[in-house]
Amino acid sequence: MEKVSLQTAGYQEAIQSASAVIEQGGIVCLPTETFYGLCARYDSPLALSRLYEMKQRPRGKAMPLIIAALADLDLVAGHTDEALRKLAGHFWPGPLTLLLPAKGGISDLLTAGTGRIAVRVPGASFAYDLVQKIRTPMTATSANLSGMSPAETAEEVTRYFGDGPDLLVDGGKTMGTSPSTIIEFEGGTLRVVRQGAISEDDIRSVLLSLKP
Repeated sequence: MEKVSLQTAGYQEAIQSASAVIEQGGIVCLPTETFYGLCARYDSPLALSRLYEMKQRPRGKAMPLIIAALADLDLVAGHTDEALRKLAGHFWPGPLTLLLPAKGGISDLLTAGTGRIAVRVPGASFAYDLVQKIRTPMTATSANLSGMSPAETAEEVTRYFGDGPDLLVDGGKTMGTSPSTIIEFEGGTLRVVRQGAISEDDIRSVLLSLKP
């Protein structure tokens, strides 16, 4: 496993290195605005299979994605409610994950056979800058063994995975204390799938403000 420290390496050089690994179908572990995440191309079955094995993740658990901008939602999701797009426009970039109908052809390794995809635009972080660079949806599943706490440092990543990832970007300790909030919104009904960094009250307040 190659390692790059943002404390000693040039930031743009690190972005270039991570971009090259992702484009070649590899796996990069890097800091997001919450915890460390494991990133791979959304359309690389080999990389996605490696992620499941690395995390010891049950195949029945879906794998979330990050995208570069709201406009890229159409790359991975089918029909989405207009109110949901407005909600995403308010909170993105940031720790709000939308659970949406997946676009046809999206791998079952991402949807776990549910026909639904979890996606967000990450907040300010190395992950955000990387997805802006490659403009390709990527996984951003938390860097931990299934059932364990997400890694907050590069040292924790190494304890979990050893030399598993192709590249580890050490950005120091991450700032997040909560994962992203995951929501569904269909037919005007909001459901919080996982409470995280953004509160349900804040989401509902924004939804009310968006009503004509």
